[in-house]
Amino acid sequence: MIMLEGAKATTETVDALRTGAATMKAMQKATNIDDVDKTMDEINEQTENMKMIQEALSAPIGAAADFDEDELEAELEELESAELEEQLLQPATTAPAAAVHAPPGRQPTRPVPAKPTPEEDELAALQAEMAL
Repeated sequence: MIMLEGAKATTETVDALRTGAATMKAMQKATNIDDVDKTMDEINEQTENMKMIQEALSAPIGAAADFDEDELEAELEELESAELEEQLLQPATTAPAAAVHAPPGRQPTRPVPAKPTPEEDELAALQAEMAL
């Protein structure tokens, strides 16, 4: 009985494979490789056209087109160096902290950085905007 069931399953499998092969053969006759190549060329052409359109739309217009990236970077560095000089020239508001000696094997904890000033927030926002 088990052998008969196995033979029946094998026969059904072979029939299904024959039917699938015949269907695939009919589909391939309906599809011409030249048509497929032509369709793929059309798709690639349309994709290139869309890329060109997107590039044209993303180009800066008017005053934005006049900005030079290198010039802006140089100006930012200049402003940052001027701000650093200002900070270095300002007198210290607190006395220097005494040296902390930690026992060997233990590292002293670092102080938590102060909350950024509005100018620092604005600078960070400008830098993030320029990175785009």
